[in-house]
Amino acid sequence: MTIKYEWRGNFDNAALNALHADGFGHPVARTDGRERLERHSLGWVCAWEDGSLIGFVNVVWDGGVHAFILDTVVAPHRREWGVGATLVATAAHAARAATCEWLHVDFEEHLRSFYFDACGFKETRAGLIAL
Repeated sequence: MTIKYEWRGNFDNAALNALHADGFGHPVARTDGRERLERHSLGWVCAWEDGSLIGFVNVVWDGGVHAFILDTVVAPHRREWGVGATLVATAAHAARAATCEWLHVDFEEHLRSFYFDACGFKETRAGLIAL
């Protein structure tokens, strides 16, 4: 297995929509992810295996020192191979290179071990308002 990780990788919307559907267990959407990412993101990381998009993470930011991980997704057949952790590590490296000082993430409870143990995030106090 050879996986290539690419900061701001060139993907097509159909591939990203299919990966999201497969990874998050919902129907395939017709989202223009490329346009959304170009407007709102510091960058993103693509994971490729044999030309197929098997992993993705979005890195948004405040234009200053804070970056945020969103929508980390790995194709189900490549989970438990370290793909997600490498996506996040690549994103952290790129955010640091862009002079960000903090990388934030929020997640559902079942992903706690992934973000804290595999990726090295530390627990903090935070707040959330459901809108």
